[in-house]
Amino acid sequence: MNWTEEINKRRTFGIISHPDAGKTTLTEKLLLYGGAIQVAGAVKSNKIKKTATSDFMEIEKQRGISVATSVMSFEYQGKIINILDTPGHKDFAEDTYRTLTAVDSVIMVVDSVKGVEEQTRKLMEVCAMRKTPVIVFINKLDREGRDPFDLLDEIEKELKIRVRPLSFPINRGTLFKGVYNLHKRYLNLFRPGSQRVSEDVIRITDIHDTALDRLIGEKDANQLRSDVEIVETVYDPFDKEAYLQGTLAPVFFGSAVNNFGVQELLETFLEIAPPPRGRETDKRFVESTESKFTGFVFKIHANLDPKHRDRIAFLRVVSGKFERHKYYHHVRLQKSFRFSTPFSFMAQSKSIVEEAYPGDVVGLYDTGNFKIGDVLTEGEEFHIRGIPSFSPEIFKELINTDPLKSKQLEKGITQLTDEGVAQLFTQQPGNRKFVGTVGELQFEVIQYRLLHEYGASCRFQPINMTRACWLRSRDKKKLEDFIRFKQSSIVYDKDGHIVYLAPSEWFLKMERENNPEIEFHFNSEFKTEQV
Repeated sequence: MNWTEEINKRRTFGIISHPDAGKTTLTEKLLLYGGAIQVAGAVKSNKIKKTATSDFMEIEKQRGISVATSVMSFEYQGKIINILDTPGHKDFAEDTYRTLTAVDSVIMVVDSVKGVEEQTRKLMEVCAMRKTPVIVFINKLDREGRDPFDLLDEIEKELKIRVRPLSFPINRGTLFKGVYNLHKRYLNLFRPGSQRVSEDVIRITDIHDTALDRLIGEKDANQLRSDVEIVETVYDPFDKEAYLQGTLAPVFFGSAVNNFGVQELLETFLEIAPPPRGRETDKRFVESTESKFTGFVFKIHANLDPKHRDRIAFLRVVSGKFERHKYYHHVRLQKSFRFSTPFSFMAQSKSIVEEAYPGDVVGLYDTGNFKIGDVLTEGEEFHIRGIPSFSPEIFKELINTDPLKSKQLEKGITQLTDEGVAQLFTQQPGNRKFVGTVGELQFEVIQYRLLHEYGASCRFQPINMTRACWLRSRDKKKLEDFIRFKQSSIVYDKDGHIVYLAPSEWFLKMERENNPEIEFHFNSEFKTEQV
């Protein structure tokens, strides 16, 4: 198989949604179709002990939510599919935003009962900014949800994108009978309540065929004909190019928990979704078809396997071919590294890979050499653009409640904050530790993981700080004076950079006005700063 064929075989996409819209359940069903798992896990049911494959952390299994991005790969109909299942909860949105830099398209799940929700809007803004192709899956048609046309109107209005239904539901709630595939002209009738893949596909090229009446009843058949006529009249024909440019979203209806509409979604996705795309750098655009290797780290996760206390860097291959045992140039560290045990994923399960191509996500064992955004190349010097970083909004002091486990706490908080879900600051003298996040739930997750993964007991104590500002000045004396006068508000980040923790926006405004010689940055990465 030649180079181009390897690239065209791959599809790398993220699944995004507001919490509890059914994103992780949809991931499970896609894995069922791919044969990657045999029985889908119940994400929330306490009666079923098997949990979702993509929710591999213990706290995810207990809470029934995703708090970290999962990476899963499988083959289906000759294609290699890389799914990145992201957290839906807003407190972990930065993990989702970074993951969107590693995918080439997304499937957005919308709850048919609740419609477009807050997190859906924010995620769509990120997709629109990057012109990422989006397919919408309207989920939970087995529940008494809203009218399909009302949902389509809301998506267009709230998410600011044109839509085109490629499937349409037959009833909803307890009367839901299945979906009609507008794209391929066939009917899918489903049996609800099955944990395994099961569907009946009936080809109906002419929707006015009387066979439709016999299959779903005359009333439902006439309603479906009326709905399809409205779709064909009101909405423009599907335009693949508009979809690839991120201006048109194909829409599918279904129920992930019952496999309604999932096969239509998957097979149409394989047909229209883009193959791996290149990435913009600070020097030039790197095409996926280039022969020299390029890859970047978009996520770091400690203790993927709690038994081995490993630290994994997730690398997206952009161009060329990644090969096991081959040396690659680490742009930031200006060093060469080779990897003897790179692997691919099925959530927590791993398998060694000898080579990987554009679109693939490779796991690299890391001893502390990687940060989010790091680039590996075959010698070229550049940095990938568009990887977001965040200024914390909530600050708390880390209090050690078991002095005998101080080393474990130090190691644990260092490794967990390396993952990018929180930032660690140290104040001297006293070696006080402050943690900054964008959401309260992150503190709960960190506390849980410190105890169960490192054996370190702690608590978090709120502090009166609202903003972190990284300081820089050409006037060394002015900076030294400021640090001396504001010692109680001065901390250092993990890289030793000076940070001012402002107690309020008013204080911050005054300090900036009174110290024009000092630059106040809202992120350690000044070039990609987000205020």
